Amino acid sequence: MATRCINKVILIGNLGKDPELRYTSSGVAVASFTLATNESWKDPEGNVQERTQWHNIVAWRKLAEICGEYLKKGGKIYLEGKLQYRNYDDKNGVKRYVTEIVIDEMLMLDNKGGSASAGETAPTHEEAPSSPATDLPF
Repeated sequence: MATRCINKVILIGNLGKDPELRYTSSGVAVASFTLATNESWKDPEGNVQERTQWHNIVAWRKLAEICGEYLKKGGKIYLEGKLQYRNYDDKNGVKRYVTEIVIDEMLMLDNKGGSASAGETAPTHEEAPSSPATDLPF
């Protein structure tokens, strides 16, 4: 019997910038933004140390549109998705490598707009079928 593989990422952090919403040539929405996660610890001398990790986040379809409309720099969110690696040649022909979290669920944890938080599930790549609309409490 073959073993099952899992590629799952769960993060809680703060947006480093407003999401950039764009559309593919076939009209599919895609949003990208950065998310900061922090960890802190005490070193052997008892001083508090802190480290920030920056994550590249990508959302597709309806979830991308929701991210583009409601998420703002500094906002705290919970997200779930998968780790994805890709590479491309930049304009100078240099090969670049990118690590991204392609999300399929997102929950806003702070309420700057005064409404309840919302979650949304969406396909994780362009070829996936579109998901049914979800009623959101906005």
